Amino acid sequence: MPSIAVVCGSRSDLATLKGCFDVLDSYGISWEASVISAHRQADALHNYVAEAESSGVQLFIGAAGLAAHLPGVLASLTAKPVIGIPLDGGSLGGADALYAVVQMPPGVPVATVAIGSAGAKNAAHLAARILALSHGEVADRVNAFRREQAGNAELRIDPRA
Repeated sequence: MPSIAVVCGSRSDLATLKGCFDVLDSYGISWEASVISAHRQADALHNYVAEAESSGVQLFIGAAGLAAHLPGVLASLTAKPVIGIPLDGGSLGGADALYAVVQMPPGVPVATVAIGSAGAKNAAHLAARILALSHGEVADRVNAFRREQAGNAELRIDPRA
């Protein structure tokens, strides 16, 4: 089964990431979460990425607010896909984090999702779709979710009623 490493820079970020964890669980994707600051613990982050890769992690999700360097630093340390979640914090409501995560230099790609809890859920959905490319059981779950989502959105009204 594929594995994902979710990294955030502060313990307070974990509450926002709950939706990400729930979605990964719903797809049956194993994950681990770590709190490592890109600014205060650069060596620890470097070591963590190397250990995660050697243990089979196939994708990284990085969540950060304010300057939001964590997703970009993850992308600089691995050739695996990285999804960045900008977190809403500070006086700009997450816009600063969004710009920081989106503005990666060429060659250091980070897929970026929405700010905050909606982005946390979409990071997990995007991760599942990426893993579905090479894992049939994940592809089956992604397709089942999409069918369920489409069915929940459908509404038919009988004009005679």
